[in-house]
Amino acid sequence: MLALGLWGLDRGGMWGDEGVTFMVGRRTVPQIWHLLHGVDAVHGLYYLLMHAVLTVHPGEVVLRLPSLCGAAATAGLVAALGTRLARPRVGLWAGLLYAITPLTGHYAQEGRSYALVAAGVAAATLFLVRALEGRSWWPYGAVLAVTFLLHEFAVLVLCAHAVTLAAARVRRAVWRGWIRAVGVAGGVLIPLVWVSERQSAQVAWLRVPDWDTTERLARDFLAVTPTGVVFWISIALILIGLGAGRLTAVALPLLLLPPVILLSVSQFRPLFHERYVLYALAGAPLLVAAGADRVAGALRWLWLEGRGVPAGRGAEVERAVAEVGRRRELVGAVSGSGAGAGRGAGGDRTSGGGGGGGTGIDRTTGTGTPARAGNRPPPDIGHAVPEPPTAHPTGPVHRSPRRPHRTLRLHRLRSLRPHLLTLAGVLAVAIPFLHGLPAYRNDRSADRRPENLAAVAALVGREVRPGDPVLFLPSFWRVTASAYPGAFVGARDLASGESGARSGTLSGREVGPGELRARLAGVDRVWIVAQSNLLPSRWVPGDPTDRVKLDVVDGEFARRQEYVHGRVKLALYLRRMPPQDTPALTWPPASAATPAPPPPTPAPPPPRPTPR
Repeated sequence: MLALGLWGLDRGGMWGDEGVTFMVGRRTVPQIWHLLHGVDAVHGLYYLLMHAVLTVHPGEVVLRLPSLCGAAATAGLVAALGTRLARPRVGLWAGLLYAITPLTGHYAQEGRSYALVAAGVAAATLFLVRALEGRSWWPYGAVLAVTFLLHEFAVLVLCAHAVTLAAARVRRAVWRGWIRAVGVAGGVLIPLVWVSERQSAQVAWLRVPDWDTTERLARDFLAVTPTGVVFWISIALILIGLGAGRLTAVALPLLLLPPVILLSVSQFRPLFHERYVLYALAGAPLLVAAGADRVAGALRWLWLEGRGVPAGRGAEVERAVAEVGRRRELVGAVSGSGAGAGRGAGGDRTSGGGGGGGTGIDRTTGTGTPARAGNRPPPDIGHAVPEPPTAHPTGPVHRSPRRPHRTLRLHRLRSLRPHLLTLAGVLAVAIPFLHGLPAYRNDRSADRRPENLAAVAALVGREVRPGDPVLFLPSFWRVTASAYPGAFVGARDLASGESGARSGTLSGREVGPGELRARLAGVDRVWIVAQSNLLPSRWVPGDPTDRVKLDVVDGEFARRQEYVHGRVKLALYLRRMPPQDTPALTWPPASAATPAPPPPTPAPPPPRPTPR
């Protein structure tokens, strides 16, 4: 996960949300605290963490390193869950599958809190499993509290954990311990919920999720690649993994309940975005790995059946083969020649190296039993060294001289089985990764984000002349100047009234509409950094200062140049008629001026560019 996350981590530009993190993280702690009273309280703990990180070195790579570390920790925690709930092989596969999932890699390179939230939920789930085994509940409650402070929508994991407890049919004492831990974490969360509810306008840009949203979420969560054969194989393995017992009781509620609950609530109050439930993704690789392990077990059983091993003896055969290999190492029997190879001093092979009639290890069960002729291993898993015929209840046994060579071949084949299984696991991880390699490569490009503020700032530095006036529409896009201030040196921000750090806001406070009209009256050219779908637009801003920007620019100016980069547009507007206090020929009138647009009519506002 670290290797994939470091690949392309410096993609050459921040987008809007990362610009907010960068801007707020470089403020002082009192300034951050002042901001949280009015906006972004849900990210308060994350901003304080990023303040400490960016104090070391303010840069784009450092900005994303906490998310990368969170994703790597989550991959390890998923592996730990698979190991504890099933076996190490399941844990290894699940952790690797989580690491190569494109959605995981995407948020591992985001300067936002969602990868850290996923790590917190995975850690809490592991502590839940440990608590069910008799450990203390306090680590579970402490990790939950920190995770809830990183993002309050992580509280939906409690529904998944409650279903896990119900499926495990735990005792009342366990329920009481869980409720106490949840109560502590919920008590920490209540003040945050109260404050963030007053800031709910920040998610007004969200829309009611439709079927396409649900399908896209399912494809991103349930498989390494959202289409093709790999996707359907992943779905099949998840269905097979549903019979994995304890692992299913933990992974299935985690995968389904948080997204389903948030999708359902969003039908009445839109709150859904996939990153808010990114932590639920951990359930999918666990189920895929469990399904793959069950398939491997079935294939192993069929292989043993094909070799003549009786049904139901597969596990005993595995133990017997392991015991045979261990004895061969201990006594030095490395070939099938020599009747005395592998014998202890004065002992024989049946008795395990003691005296002539001691107590040995039954090669079939691995338990201590009296050494007798009836305790022989199955004929096809014995030692390669020939043994003299021994008595049998039904008469003497006559061994074929070719039998030891066949036994040796079978033993060698069985010794290769772990290596073949390892190779199969490597291929099972490598093939999906290679299949999705184009998607990984594209995601490492800054153009794959909603916008690239570095590209916009580079345009400003190249096109804007010293002293040129600049407007931001809406004011949020002032984050471009905050993230890359060097490009805006010399430009005049006409609407700026008070900085964001002093006013306790993200983008600062702007002057009133009257003051802005007076400032615009004395200019004949202005650069606009705007959301790309707003100019031209019939949208009527709710902010009166933004309404003046639209009215004056649409009515008195004509667009001469335009550069669009994702959701951001940089445009130069020239006044159609020179201002009265400016000589008439200072700026020639536009020969191909566009007519003034019709008066704006009320319409729904565009999507807000500051997601939470």
